[in-house]
Amino acid sequence: MISIRNLWKKFDTLQVMAGLSLDVKPGETLVILGPSGIGKSVLLKHIIGLCTPDEGTVEIDGKIITSLKESDLYKAVLNMGMLFQGGALFDSMNVEQNTAFHLTQHGHPDKRRYTKKEISEKVAEALEMVGLAGTEKKMPSELSGGMRKRAALARAIIYRPSIMLYDEPTTGLDPIMAMQINELIVKTQKELKATSIVVTHDMFSALYVGDRLALIREGKIAHIAEPDAFLKIDDPLITFLYNTISKDPRSFKEKPNG
Repeated sequence: MISIRNLWKKFDTLQVMAGLSLDVKPGETLVILGPSGIGKSVLLKHIIGLCTPDEGTVEIDGKIITSLKESDLYKAVLNMGMLFQGGALFDSMNVEQNTAFHLTQHGHPDKRRYTKKEISEKVAEALEMVGLAGTEKKMPSELSGGMRKRAALARAIIYRPSIMLYDEPTTGLDPIMAMQINELIVKTQKELKATSIVVTHDMFSALYVGDRLALIREGKIAHIAEPDAFLKIDDPLITFLYNTISKDPRSFKEKPNG
């Protein structure tokens, strides 16, 4: 369970968070919608401990991480994965080294080091999951934008985190590649049974991946609901975002078996 209460954050004169409160249910995919520059990414950075609020708390599975320091904070967020907007791959490392980074840096949860064989197997499994099997020796400069996003996702899921954060995952991608990323978000949530938070201004992506949708405005959550109820909310921004898509992606989303 992720519980955010009365979050305030200002950068110089810009008030980004203004008393934001939010609960994220275990195992759900929550999409936070809104135009660029209103604090969606800042909210993710608070959840993963990269930002400290001026006021308010972020509670993860019973621990208030906003009150933790250094090693305790590190331990509290160790089971989170984040897909950054630009992928944030290390340019000097190949795909295999990028994907294995968490395993080589932090080792096994039981404090031992992974063997080379274990790392190789886990890298191959993660790359297979995101459709990049056989790319281990490629450098980031050899990958397309969509491939870089998928490689970054492999790096995030290799240690099977229980919480996944996605920062504008489809930004800058063509429609076909964006759809592949949407499908991977759904697949990852099912495979890891993870709690996922996706921030985006892409209503197509939001409707495809989201169990619930939230709209952020003026530093607060203005609305939050399941997709059908969300689309019925009388708000011009929701109407505008929905009108940017030509077809509701839920109409062709793969139905679960049974």
